[in-house]
Amino acid sequence: MTAALVLSGGKGTRLISEVPKQYLKVRGQMIVSHTIRKLSAVNEIDAVRVVADEYWRETLTAELKDVTKLSGFSEPGENRQLSILNGLRDMKQCLSDDDVVIIQDAVRPLTSDELIRGLLQAVSRHDGAVPVLPMKDTVYLSDGGASLTGRLERDRVLAGQAPEAFIFGKYLAAMEAPAKEELLRLSGSAEPALLAGMDIVTVPGDERNFKITTNEDLDRFVRIMEGA
Repeated sequence: MTAALVLSGGKGTRLISEVPKQYLKVRGQMIVSHTIRKLSAVNEIDAVRVVADEYWRETLTAELKDVTKLSGFSEPGENRQLSILNGLRDMKQCLSDDDVVIIQDAVRPLTSDELIRGLLQAVSRHDGAVPVLPMKDTVYLSDGGASLTGRLERDRVLAGQAPEAFIFGKYLAAMEAPAKEELLRLSGSAEPALLAGMDIVTVPGDERNFKITTNEDLDRFVRIMEGA
């Protein structure tokens, strides 16, 4: 079985809006609804669970009443890692250790079926898989941003995307191993897996699979949806 966990509990601070960005409507649907519909349309995905504040659950359920794969909600945590952990613990009811869990951002509504299938193919042979993009620009180090302190080897630096796919049992164990204080310091979904020594491989990312973070990103998504 393969299930997706959509992280929709964030507040969002870089997009100027009173409403959290994932709940903004584009062409009559909230951004997170577009994301859930994309996941649900992939035949290999059996269920979609959403981490969302209780305030939004009734609205989401109504907007997605035709999506039969929507399997329930989980409480947001203090950060991304703790939100994932809450969702994973709830998913223990329906997933076995050998099943696959896909971790997706609510604000990546343009993830392609091909990218998801590439992840699933990779995770069938490894503990986890993450889509990545190569760095196009020179990458520097800096303390505080005012001056440069060094340069990284661009060929060894990759930009990670979501969704990521993991073997459920191993990933849950990796997420439960660190203390809460350590989870609060981590940001990437794959970090606990790497700390636990899981075998995580990369698959080619997709420039179109961007995360809606800023107003410019939102404008780009609107243009795409309107066919501009």
